[in-house]
This record gives sequence, structure tokens and C-alpha cells, in this order.
Amino acid sequence: MVAKVARLHFQPASAAGALRAISGWLIALTGLALLVAQLVSGIEHLDGPMSGAVSGGAMAAAATALGAVPVLVMRRISAGVQGMLLGFSAGVMLAASVFSLLLPAFDAAQTQGASSNGAALLVAIGLGAGAALLLAMDRALPHTHAPDGSRTGTAVWLFVFAIAVHNIPEGLAIGVASGSIGGNAVATGISLQNVPEGLIVAIALVTAGYSRLFAFAVATVSGLMEPIAAVFGSMMVSTSTALLPWGLAGAAGAMLFVVSHEIIPESHRRGHETLATSGLIVGFVAMMLMDTLLG
Repeated sequence: MVAKVARLHFQPASAAGALRAISGWLIALTGLALLVAQLVSGIEHLDGPMSGAVSGGAMAAAATALGAVPVLVMRRISAGVQGMLLGFSAGVMLAASVFSLLLPAFDAAQTQGASSNGAALLVAIGLGAGAALLLAMDRALPHTHAPDGSRTGTAVWLFVFAIAVHNIPEGLAIGVASGSIGGNAVATGISLQNVPEGLIVAIALVTAGYSRLFAFAVATVSGLMEPIAAVFGSMMVSTSTALLPWGLAGAAGAMLFVVSHEIIPESHRRGHETLATSGLIVGFVAMMLMDTLLG
């Protein structure tokens, strides 16, 4: 029923219907832009880490919407390019996990008085806990991996749901890192890799038969999990500075789980492993350089 209503709304049969639909979306997006502007104007009244969490989460959500924009005008994006874009996302997340989360977690633990061995053990336990949490979420929430390269309508929606869910650890990483030196690099890197993610979500929906406007809207909404999770992550570490290394390591573990369990298999799903691996390497190097420059 939802799909039928969506198709009726986003695929009008006449030029007048198309004009009404486009006008409605323009009004909605204008209202959203005004709301975002009001929220951003109030960020300066927040404390430092919370301000960084809100702005970083908003930037990541906007990047997801930006990534979905090409689906409105492009007729087709090849499977190889999709795999390369997903590989790029995986590379960015891998580098962010190492350079912007794990290493700062190690430094934060040592700053709080832990020895080198103690800091390494703390980071290892935190990483394992973050990955275990995502594993439990993966078992509890429905989603799909389609090894044969085909997707039913249900499978597409489960894939979109999985992307939206894995935006939670990304948002948490932004919020947790907002209290550390590498906070800007984390927010920028995650925003960078959200661009191809938004495009992939939109493409999956268009391929399943949904209209381009509907696909763009769903991809945009999927990114809204990040600012919410970012605020929660910032509140968590603001409660006690002792939680900072644990939060950074846990966020890294969650992101590593997502990369290995979701993004890399999806990038290789249709047999373009070389392009996907090339994208991963480019993304890793780009994030590594970005972390160095922003740090």
C-alpha cells in the first residue's frame, strides 16, 4: 500500500500533476532549509563539544541528501561506478576509524593516566564492545544481503533500512569525536563518504521501480539518523571525560563492523571487485590526508 501511494504521488500522469508535485517538494525543501538555518543559528549558544556534534551531524545529513541529487537528473549509473563509490566509502570509514578514532582513543587513555599497555587494552576492549553491539543490532534488526545480484522490493527496503541503521554509529562517532582534537576530521570524513551512500540508496530505490523524487526523499531521510546520534554521543562523553577513550574506541569498532559486514560485500555484490578495491584505496588515502591536514 505504501508503495502504491508513493507511486501515485510521485509519478503524476499529467504535466499539471508534475508541476504540483515539484511545487510541493520545493515548498517542503524551502521549509526544511529555513528550519535548518534556525537550528544552525542556535548552535553558537551550545557548549563546544555539543556545538561540534550538532554541526557535524547536520553536515553529514546534508551530505547524504547531496549525494542523492544526481539521481534526479542522471538516467543511469553503472554497477561498476556504484561499486567504486561504495569502496570509496569503505576506505574513508576505515581511515577514519584508525586515524580519527582509535589513535585519539589511545592518546586520551594515556592522558588520563593509563600506561601504554593499559591504553592499548582499553582501546581493544572498547573496539570489541562497539563491534559486538553492532553484531547484536545486526541479529535483532531485519535486513538482507543478496548474493545473486538481484533485489526484490522488500530486499531494497531492507537494504535502505540497513544503511539508515548503520548511520547510527557514524553519528555516534561524530558526537564522541566532537570532544577530541580530531573531531573536525571525523565529521568531514563521514560527510565525505555519505555522499556516495546517499546516491547508492537513491539508485537502489529507482532500480526497484520507485520515482526519482521518492528515492531522493528517502535517501535524505536516511541521513537524519546521524545528527540525532551525534547529539547522543556528545552527551554521553560530556557526562564524564573518562568515557572519551571508550566512546572513541567503541565508535571505531562499530564502524569497522559496518565496513566489513555491509559496505564491502555490497561493493563486491555485482562482480566489480577491482573498481571497488580501487575506490577503497583512494578513499583511505583521501581520509588519511584529510585527517592530517585538519588535525
